[in-house]
Amino acid sequence: LALRLLPEGSYHVHHGRATLLGEDVLNASEKQLRQWRGARVAMIFQEPMTALNPTRRIGRQMVEVIRQHQSLSRRDAQQKAIALLGEMQIPDAAQVMDRYPFELSGGMRQRVMIALAFSCEPELIIADEPTTALDVTVQRQVLRLLKHKARASGTSVLFISHDMAVVSQLCDRMYVMYAGSVIESGSTQTLIHHPVHPYSIGLLRCAPENGEPREILPAIPGTVPNLSHLPRGCAFRERCFAAGAKCSETPRLISTGAEGQQAACWYPQQETRHV
Repeated sequence: LALRLLPEGSYHVHHGRATLLGEDVLNASEKQLRQWRGARVAMIFQEPMTALNPTRRIGRQMVEVIRQHQSLSRRDAQQKAIALLGEMQIPDAAQVMDRYPFELSGGMRQRVMIALAFSCEPELIIADEPTTALDVTVQRQVLRLLKHKARASGTSVLFISHDMAVVSQLCDRMYVMYAGSVIESGSTQTLIHHPVHPYSIGLLRCAPENGEPREILPAIPGTVPNLSHLPRGCAFRERCFAAGAKCSETPRLISTGAEGQQAACWYPQQETRHV
């Protein structure tokens, strides 16, 4: 929805607004959206095999995107694409330009996606679970490249993940969502070590702490509610170990005392994690 990539009619905005770098996304024209996509904001998808065009060579796809947003000759665009692939530590980058996506490994395809996302120097990159399909070793390499390139270029990255360990390595600030709403936010280190919302605490309890003996990890009881028929009040209350009478009312994000940390909870908890 942030890039208006969903088909018309597949979503309905009941209230609120969506802005991207200060611009109104929901009311933007198709021309404006084409100017923004790739140039101001880019996206790295979870599965590059379905995001890249399987019928076009890597080089053609990259050159097309670069020339769409930058006034470069085909030759200069090709040289830029090769340089970007090289920055992603792709060996024989010039040869990779002539390959199709199916001829590359999963890790290599994801590096191509990262290079493609950075190709037009956007202000924001949305990375949607970009390492989920990769093994741990390749995952670590891809994350390191993404983090280095983002810092070197000054590009902000909105990283979407269910993996707290990955988030703690990559992100400066963290937002925890449940049933479509932000329920806690703050600096990553504060939230990882001192969560206050019962859902955040439950998520972190599912990961072993340093020095803990091997044992069965706790799980959050119950299931996520139907998003089409959310219960009144706090959507987490039926699964919450700290639920009380006020939870029938919808909580708002309030400051928890820690610098910049907020939680949408009537009964915030105190927990210290050593992860």
